Amino acid sequence: MVLYRLELTKQIRASNSNAKRVGLSIDRAKAIAREQETAGQGGSELDFSIKVLLLGKTGVGKSATINSIFNQAKVFTDAFQPATEKIEEIAGTVMGVKVKVIDTPGLLPSPSDQRLNRRTLRTVERFIRKSLPDIVLYFDRLDIINMGYSDFPLLKLITETFGSAIWFNTTIVLTHSSSALPEGPDGTSLVYEAFVAQCKNIMQHHIHQAAADTRLRNPLLLVENHPLCVRNREGEKVLPNGQAWRSQFLLLCISSKVLNDANALLKFQDVHGKQNNQRRPSLPHLLSSFLQPCSAPNASDLMLIDEVGEEVTDLESEDEYDKLPPIRILSKGQFKRLSKAQKEDYLDELDYQETLYLKKQLKEELRKCRDGLSINDTDGHNEGEPPPDTLPLPDMAMPLSFDSACPTYRYRFLEYSNKWLVRPVLDPHGWDQEIGFNGVNLEASFPIEKNLNTSLNSQLSKDKQDCNFQMECAATHIKEKGPSYYTGLDVQNLGRGLACTARGHMQLKTHKYNKAGCGFLMGSIGSNVFVGAKLEDTIAKKRWKLVVDTGVMASQGNMTFGGRLEASLRGKDYPVRRDQASVSLTMLSCNKEVLLEGGLSVQFRPARGTNMAIQANVNHKKSGQICVKGNSSEHIQIASIAIIPIVRALFRRREIQHGHPVTD
Repeated sequence: MVLYRLELTKQIRASNSNAKRVGLSIDRAKAIAREQETAGQGGSELDFSIKVLLLGKTGVGKSATINSIFNQAKVFTDAFQPATEKIEEIAGTVMGVKVKVIDTPGLLPSPSDQRLNRRTLRTVERFIRKSLPDIVLYFDRLDIINMGYSDFPLLKLITETFGSAIWFNTTIVLTHSSSALPEGPDGTSLVYEAFVAQCKNIMQHHIHQAAADTRLRNPLLLVENHPLCVRNREGEKVLPNGQAWRSQFLLLCISSKVLNDANALLKFQDVHGKQNNQRRPSLPHLLSSFLQPCSAPNASDLMLIDEVGEEVTDLESEDEYDKLPPIRILSKGQFKRLSKAQKEDYLDELDYQETLYLKKQLKEELRKCRDGLSINDTDGHNEGEPPPDTLPLPDMAMPLSFDSACPTYRYRFLEYSNKWLVRPVLDPHGWDQEIGFNGVNLEASFPIEKNLNTSLNSQLSKDKQDCNFQMECAATHIKEKGPSYYTGLDVQNLGRGLACTARGHMQLKTHKYNKAGCGFLMGSIGSNVFVGAKLEDTIAKKRWKLVVDTGVMASQGNMTFGGRLEASLRGKDYPVRRDQASVSLTMLSCNKEVLLEGGLSVQFRPARGTNMAIQANVNHKKSGQICVKGNSSEHIQIASIAIIPIVRALFRRREIQHGHPVTD
């Protein structure tokens, strides 16, 4: 594995310098090593030191392992209480290799001791800041790991203190490896290799969750420190599988040291260390999102005019809805007495009048928008008319005392007649079990001039450990027959970092059916800065629409180019009925690799009172996803949804009976 990664490092550097890249495999790396040994290039003696950092819970055997590594009593051990109270450095020689071990105080497993553990880990982080260790050993006991393993909070705390990159160079150490194995379901002892693999998978799964990276594959080292442990002819302690763990420990340390030195010589940026633990933006993902149509928080007026201004015509003409005679709404008993044909005619007439009424409302909104009024700022009454009388709601009954069973008094505030909207954020599964509020949302809109509007949308949420903040500021200048502008600023926290994005968009109508536009994007995630630009062209008629986008995204010398093509077909009653189908194709070029992705989106009404939405996408790697959403006001159709899990369960049972593997 070491030879493979060394050769991989060389080829990564060669690919960055536009050198020829050849095939890579572990067998080829071994062949290169044999050739160098035959030529005498690999026979020189190694002369270097190794620095090892030990982390783990108290009482798992860190100090005892140090004594076993040096084969002498270097540190004090105690079987009944913690033996290490401060950070210590123990130096010595193991099989001719200089080894320096950093012993740390044991971490406490109780969730109530997280503050003390955080203080201990911060002390360790300051201690190793000047000189990083070559390898990190995380300790636990093999005989106490089971399916109820619950050390995820501790692993998460280590990740928050040192950064997720610490797991890149960490080896899992399981002590008490010669203990008696537990019994299986049939009462017989488990196979040693199978039990070790199961315990390793449990710990690896929790490390994946703590580091938020499923690509990690941490090596495993089994350790036994009991004085009565079986020894081989050389006097080394041997595990039940016949392996001398002390030699395995030295091999892992040397391998890690060689890899770190090779990365430094090849100037290959390692991900180890907290200072390099910055979240890097994915340029293909950023560019793919940037090429999507502009969707500003306060650009609903602009989107409304651009999207439906051509479909809803004759705004000054008399509405068809006002010409229709009033329809009589039947009761449930009267409707049941109608014949089948009469029921269909009655429902068709209701649907037709509803569509016309929605079109009338849309025309009113367009008229107000073109007059320079924001749709969201209307009070529900026409301009020039006095506002309707406001009736205060009855006040909530307050308890005589601050009783915890009646939380009415907790969330009371004065309502002002301004445009600031402050409301709590509801989270039923949050830390506030009684109420379910774990944050505050703030919204405001400020029309500056007739065609210029600004908005602010921010949210702050907090639980017992994390605090999340996000804010969106936007400004739009809407002009129906001229260019329209949009600019915005997004700020949100990512863990301990901050992500800021500034964007802008301009759209100009060049023809009756054609609109051209351009946009820019500039942002930062931590210390990584990225910029982007795009051009777009839209051809739209009453029923169909074609959008072509092309753009570029750059960050730290890396660039990604791409384009997007989208074709849409709308229903005859669009936009009051959101029936439409669209097909999109996205092509990106990043690091001399072409990425393709196709998408399909369909919205339609299969029946009266029922809406369906289907979204699907697939990429060049033949992987993708499909999402089907539906809502209905018909009780029979709602009950028919239960057919899907029933059919799925039948197929799963059939696959199990035929011996095929079942995967979710």
